[in-house]
Amino acid sequence: QVQLVESGGGLVQPGGSLRLSCAASGFSLEHYAIGWFRQAPGKEREGVSCKSSRDGSTHYADSVKGRFTISRDNAQNTVYLQMNGLKTEDTAVYYCAAGIPISPIRCPQTYTYWGQGTQVTVSS
Repeated sequence: QVQLVESGGGLVQPGGSLRLSCAASGFSLEHYAIGWFRQAPGKEREGVSCKSSRDGSTHYADSVKGRFTISRDNAQNTVYLQMNGLKTEDTAVYYCAAGIPISPIRCPQTYTYWGQGTQVTVSS
């Protein structure tokens, strides 16, 4: 069965850190572009970070540059989002996604597989 399962969300104080994990099963993430997205209450889903292909470019939303880091462990078939310096505005449900690579430098517009999401709440 093909699926992505996120974990690592939770409640953290402003300035704190979390590491989100996204474990894939039924397919190899190594051959896919990967992305992290988030959706806050009452807002549209937005892209947070993506990696265009196995060894391709990494991109970040301006709002998270310098604080978040996307990575993947091909041996574990897992992708990660390390989030440091968290702010209250980072509160959202975070989703990972995998898509067919289109370019070494550009992330795809659409993604094939999506996880179910994990809640991140930043609050004092």
